[in-house]
Amino acid sequence: MTESVTMETLISQQMVAAMKARDAERTGTLRLIKTALMNKAIEKRGAQKQLDATLTQPESEQVLATMIKQRRDSIEQFTKGNRPELAAKEAAEIVVIEEFLPKALDEAGLAKLVAEALAELEASLGRKPTVKEMGSAMKAVQGRLQAAGARADGRLVSELVKKGLAG
Repeated sequence: MTESVTMETLISQQMVAAMKARDAERTGTLRLIKTALMNKAIEKRGAQKQLDATLTQPESEQVLATMIKQRRDSIEQFTKGNRPELAAKEAAEIVVIEEFLPKALDEAGLAKLVAEALAELEASLGRKPTVKEMGSAMKAVQGRLQAAGARADGRLVSELVKKGLAG
């Protein structure tokens, strides 16, 4: 996605294409995304008391990441509640939402990134970081993820950081 094309514009274009293709599920999911982005822009406009508050790329990605997290939680609940058809619908929405986010790192790539961040933290502290430095370690890993333009599941990052600090 280029800098000149905003995420809202891209989603609108995709929505028109989905409507023309008569793809009801995709159209519905794209509408949910567009609404969530508009709500975030309105919230930002109210907080900053501005007339025009467009979302930055990281802000838009954060909204989408939140939507994915909500759907994963819903899938878990629907699976527990023996509602596989609703879980499948949520999973299909995740696939559409993920199209607009940077590629998620796999576990091996993330483990390497965590190891690098922990090594950097160890060098700055002059000693091996302990579990008490979990916050600093998470911040370092998140910074590296942003710098790389990648994303990862927060739970997985947390598990890998804990494992790295304990081991």
